[in-house]
Amino acid sequence: MMTILLSLALFFFFFFNTPPLATCSSNQTDQLSLLAIKSSLQDQQGALTSWNQTLPLCSWRGIQCRRNRVVAITLPSLGLVGNLSPHIGNLSLLTNITLNNNSLHGPIPPQITLLSRLEFLDFSNNSFMGVLPKNLSQCINLVQLAFSTNLLSGTIPNELSFLPKLEAILFSSNRFSGLIPSSIGNITTLQTLSLGACLLIGEIPESLGRLGRLTFLQLSQNNLTGTIPHGLFNLSSIFYFDVSVNSLHGVIPSTIGVTLPNLAILFLAQNKFSGPIPNSISNSSLIEYIILSSNQFSGPVPNLERLTLIQNFYLQSNLIEDDMSFISSLTNSTKLKRFNVSENMLRGSLPESLANLSVLVKMFDIHKNQIHGSIPLGIGNLVNLDVVDLSQNLLDGQIPMSMSKLSNMLNLFMGSNRFEGELPSLFRNMTLLSRFHLDGNELSGNVPSSLGSLSNLLELDLSGNKFAGLIPREIMRLSSLSIVLNLSHNSLEGSIPSEVGSLRNLAALDLSSNRLSGVIPTSLSSCVSLQQLYLDENLLQGEIPAGMSSLMGLQELDLSRNNLSGSIPSFLENLKLEKLNLSFNRLQGEVPSKGVFTNLSSISLDGNQGFCGGIEELKFPTCKGVQSSKAKLSTLWKILIPIVVIGGLCIVILVFFKCKRTKENPRPVVSSEDTIGGQLLRLSYADLLKATNGFSESNVVGSGRFGSVYKAVLDDEKGIVVAVKVVNLEVRGASKTFMAECRALGGIRHRNLVKLVSVCDSVDFKGNDFKALVYEFKVNGSLDKWLHNNEEGSSEDLKCLSIIQKLNIALDIAHGIKYLHFGSGSSIIHGDLKPSNILLDHDMVACVGDFGLAKISSNIFSSSYESNTSSFGIKGTLGYVPPEYGTFGSISMQGDVYSFGIIILEMFINKRPTNDLFGGEVNLHKYVSSALSHGLMDIIDPQLEIGDLKMEFIGRILSIGVSCSKENPRDRMPITRVENELADILAQLQPFCWDV
Repeated sequence: MMTILLSLALFFFFFFNTPPLATCSSNQTDQLSLLAIKSSLQDQQGALTSWNQTLPLCSWRGIQCRRNRVVAITLPSLGLVGNLSPHIGNLSLLTNITLNNNSLHGPIPPQITLLSRLEFLDFSNNSFMGVLPKNLSQCINLVQLAFSTNLLSGTIPNELSFLPKLEAILFSSNRFSGLIPSSIGNITTLQTLSLGACLLIGEIPESLGRLGRLTFLQLSQNNLTGTIPHGLFNLSSIFYFDVSVNSLHGVIPSTIGVTLPNLAILFLAQNKFSGPIPNSISNSSLIEYIILSSNQFSGPVPNLERLTLIQNFYLQSNLIEDDMSFISSLTNSTKLKRFNVSENMLRGSLPESLANLSVLVKMFDIHKNQIHGSIPLGIGNLVNLDVVDLSQNLLDGQIPMSMSKLSNMLNLFMGSNRFEGELPSLFRNMTLLSRFHLDGNELSGNVPSSLGSLSNLLELDLSGNKFAGLIPREIMRLSSLSIVLNLSHNSLEGSIPSEVGSLRNLAALDLSSNRLSGVIPTSLSSCVSLQQLYLDENLLQGEIPAGMSSLMGLQELDLSRNNLSGSIPSFLENLKLEKLNLSFNRLQGEVPSKGVFTNLSSISLDGNQGFCGGIEELKFPTCKGVQSSKAKLSTLWKILIPIVVIGGLCIVILVFFKCKRTKENPRPVVSSEDTIGGQLLRLSYADLLKATNGFSESNVVGSGRFGSVYKAVLDDEKGIVVAVKVVNLEVRGASKTFMAECRALGGIRHRNLVKLVSVCDSVDFKGNDFKALVYEFKVNGSLDKWLHNNEEGSSEDLKCLSIIQKLNIALDIAHGIKYLHFGSGSSIIHGDLKPSNILLDHDMVACVGDFGLAKISSNIFSSSYESNTSSFGIKGTLGYVPPEYGTFGSISMQGDVYSFGIIILEMFINKRPTNDLFGGEVNLHKYVSSALSHGLMDIIDPQLEIGDLKMEFIGRILSIGVSCSKENPRDRMPITRVENELADILAQLQPFCWDV
């Protein structure tokens, strides 16, 4: 009996005091699974350092436990790179996985469907590819599915409707195809449905009208057709309603303001909606954004008196018919910032109640309507206005002095109206003004010299008025003018001020149809950026000045209807002129027969006397003495040719001996340990030979003058991929670029700079010197390939970059340049910025690479490195090299800013700076400058989805590019300011973009 009692006692002791074997095993499984997940990731920020066996599992970063088991992984925005391990499926008690804002790629492991307790799954803002895992319906406890901003493809599975607790589907910005599954309408618990920018087609399913708990609906930027199902307008819980940028049509129900009482955001822009704007919208007292632009809405504007929270009101490009009295109903809207009703059929006058609009209003745009009357005096109360467009209306009277209070004004367009009287000096207070148009009015008197104080002015158009008197010299001294100065069709007199030479950055100058006299000033030769010059219909006399030969970018020149004399200067045939008009002057002599003079439709020479020569179609008589001059030229060449040949031979011999001496006495190369501090991976020639499959051509991902870049796999099991740049030591200057890159990258680390992971300075198996640089591999390749993947011969099949993606890339490059110039303890100048040297990682984060021409110094001389493009010693790549490099031979921080400006312009207009469209002095900078006024839509990348809402921001971005790429280095925008302005544009653009 005692034995039995003792046995029972021992049994109960061990039963209650021994830990459950299953618990120990499960905890160990969780730990091993997490370590396997860690091993598949590149932890660049050290976020997972605590994930090791020396610390308790539940104290690891981002891990939450319950009863010693892992229930949540929360690791957002930690720079994690790599594939998500299938071991995630072993964490059987997980309820939350949050990995958003990282750089994870590859497929979503199907083992995730084993997590039956999972409630929240957030993989947004990564680069996951492939289709969604099958059997997601097994995760029956799912509340949120967030996969937005990835590269997922295939169709949206019907089985999502089997998830009984699902509240949020966040799939926007992927590559899904096909229809919106009608089965989504069966998810009665759904509150958020985000399918924007997913390439979806077809109609919006009627079944979505059954989602009685829906609060957020985003179907924008797809290819949806048909009408909006009526049931969606009965979902009273909706506060965010976005179907913009599709091909939807139909009429908006008249009861929308009653059936959607919680509506705060209404985006219907860029569709084909018609009919009236419902009067019931006045009941939507919670609404903040009404964006109805680019449709076919008609009828009057409803009463807006109750919309006290409205911030943005956009009705432009519709068929609205109403007078402007409806503005009075917005005076209670104290948060109003942007108001745009342009390009409609609005009439009537601007009410005095305009003065009572919110003081926060920044944009007021009513252009291209039929509005008459004068500008209310109270407009001066709106002191935060920075964009005002009143152009193409019937406004009259004098410009009120109260506008002098608008000191924040950036763009002011008042052209094509009936304003009269003298131009007041009130505009001198608008010191931030960059675009000012008063063309096509009835203004008189003198042009005020106070306009010369507008030091930020890019364009000024006072044409088509009744201005008289002299051209103020102060205006001609505005070196900021870079787009257009138009004073044409007035009654200005006197001579053209010699200060015109200060307009070095100006693209277009129009002084035509005035009463200007005297000679064409020789200082005009300093306006080297000119593309259009119109001086026709004046009283100018004298000869065409020889100094105009420096205007190599000139495309159009009109000097007609003056009193010019002398002969046609021969330099005109060397300019890239597309149109030339010299008609009705007193010119004579021989007409050139080259350049623009070979195209009869491009020139006009009527109304002159005594012309001879030229092409046969002109039918001018042959000039006397032409043959004798040709004979003299032939004799001269017979003398010069032998001299040139002998001189060339001497130069070749000298170069040969210099190269031989350099080869025999090479300079010592800095070792990798000396250069980098011994902190890099140690890799031999044999290691790199194996990793690149014998430097196989199939592994080449890029090449340049100084070597080729190979994709290399250092570890097959772990999949460690790097980029190996093998230096071609047979090219002169290659060793110097190798040392430059080592020095530049050795001591710096930045998110937007390519990381150097190893340097190999060795010999190959034949005993030849071997030098290579090993970098992190960027899977998305170069920016150049993404920008120009449709070019002939391109094998790339890449998705077009969106506006937001391009802007983010530009901001990343600016971050990198700023760090190089100011953030590493010494000034590092890149020297060769271009799209092929900008690499993109998994998450499309841009990294600046290729530092072969970099210099760590504040005083850099051209002799530091050999040229890599030109025999004239210019450093960098043609098209991206600033003009001063060829003149002064030195590279500088301002030179990097110039190259960056060209990259911005190239990104947003999709033209290389070496495009056939450009040549000589006609470059990308001047091309964009001349279009910034009203020709912007004609030059921007046609593949970009540009709506009216985004055009303002595109103009601001291109203006930054133009400012960075100015000819004078001192006039270029500092990179610190560039960084701030791009960040500001990005923040403001986000609410208006449907491609993010």
